[in-house]
Amino acid sequence: MSEQYPPASSHPGGAPQYSGAPYNGAPNGPVPGKVLGIVGFVLAFIAAPIGVVLSIVAMIQSRKAGAKNGFALAGIIIGIIGTVIIVASIIAAVALAGAGIDAFNEVCAELGSGTHTEGNVTYTCP
Repeated sequence: MSEQYPPASSHPGGAPQYSGAPYNGAPNGPVPGKVLGIVGFVLAFIAAPIGVVLSIVAMIQSRKAGAKNGFALAGIIIGIIGTVIIVASIIAAVALAGAGIDAFNEVCAELGSGTHTEGNVTYTCP
């Protein structure tokens, strides 16, 4: 089985030049989307939603060229997990803040308006 490479053209320095033929899985050739996949993978740890988007774009570029892109796949998986964790954390923080506000309002309803000290806690109620 012989591999097919784009035809080489002569170059003044003697090094072969290849035409802009599409990626055909040739070894040592650039993999479309690979650099973007690495960037998406790194961003999946730092800014998960952005990492997911870049990794998906890289995966699409690689698949169109018929190449595999492990960094893009890992970036998608890690980015999705990170995004789910971020969203769950935001929901939990909002729920806890709401519970804290409710507890504060209950204390102020019992104490009335003004500044009150109970133990080591000072409440300033409207």
